[in-house]
Amino acid sequence: MSSEPLSTSGARAVTRVRDAASDTRGHDYGFVGRTVAEGIGSFLLVFAGIGVGIFTAGSGISPQLAFGLALAGAMVAFGYISGGHFNPAITLGSAVAGRTQWKYVLPYVLAQLLGAILAVAILWVAITGHQQIGEQTRQFLTGVSNGYGDHSVNLFPLPSALLLEVIAGALLTAVFLGSVARRSGAVAGAFAVGVTYAVLLTVLAPVTNGGINPARSTATAIFAEGWALQQLWLFWAAPLLGAVIAGLIFRSVDMTLAARSSDPAFYAVEPDTHAADETPAAAETPAPATGSTGKPAARTGDTEAPVVDEEARGFFDKPAAGSPENPQDGTPGTRG
Repeated sequence: MSSEPLSTSGARAVTRVRDAASDTRGHDYGFVGRTVAEGIGSFLLVFAGIGVGIFTAGSGISPQLAFGLALAGAMVAFGYISGGHFNPAITLGSAVAGRTQWKYVLPYVLAQLLGAILAVAILWVAITGHQQIGEQTRQFLTGVSNGYGDHSVNLFPLPSALLLEVIAGALLTAVFLGSVARRSGAVAGAFAVGVTYAVLLTVLAPVTNGGINPARSTATAIFAEGWALQQLWLFWAAPLLGAVIAGLIFRSVDMTLAARSSDPAFYAVEPDTHAADETPAAAETPAPATGSTGKPAARTGDTEAPVVDEEARGFFDKPAAGSPENPQDGTPGTRG
């Protein structure tokens, strides 16, 4: 299509240790590096998807699949730097979910827009330079722009286009936030998001020509006929609304987990009364409490601290070297 390197996308760890190390995230690549990565990824995504739609229309790989594969590749290539959004809707949804700091939202969105517009501009120059088809450049880009009503491929009205774009935006954001957990790995998470993007675009192709990504919609509308800019509002409002819905759902889940983790009973282990009857000596020494990972919980005085769930973090959310979470790893962290 987390945030921070997919702490921006992965589920939060609900422990004090996670919070204590959060201030060190993102120091390796910095604000500029992360923003540039979003711009490059957005350029790759739009250049590949729109380029296939223009140059190989009706033959070879479909534009929808091209978008999906390009997104997966961009996430693997640049996601460890920026979180791998490449879509303003994903960035907003990740921020609403609490996975991305709000200070990154505007720079990310601007970078995504610039990358997408640059990609279409290069395609414009390339087509214009062709002696035979150069005069049809605007027509080509109009054909890959998003629209509804009279400009829908199958004349779907505004309500239908709005509904489907909202749902698609919510689903793509939900898959992004849910699939990039460390348990899945970077490649698996990127594959899940890329495939979902391709499938959703295939569903939307006969309705709106496949939107979901406001940066992509804006880039083609700028170089298309005037109606594309007039209808562009829908392809911002609908995906962003869907992303906010998905982000709120995931945020509520994180808050529920945080509330449960603060309850000592959540980590407590029920005593084995049968074992106590059979081995009285062993019963005198209470068994250590275990956390959600099945490992003994750390004790501070009489208070038990929950064990950090390493698998609950984003797959790009690597702790910084030397931090309490990663004291031995010499690889620089990518958290921000």
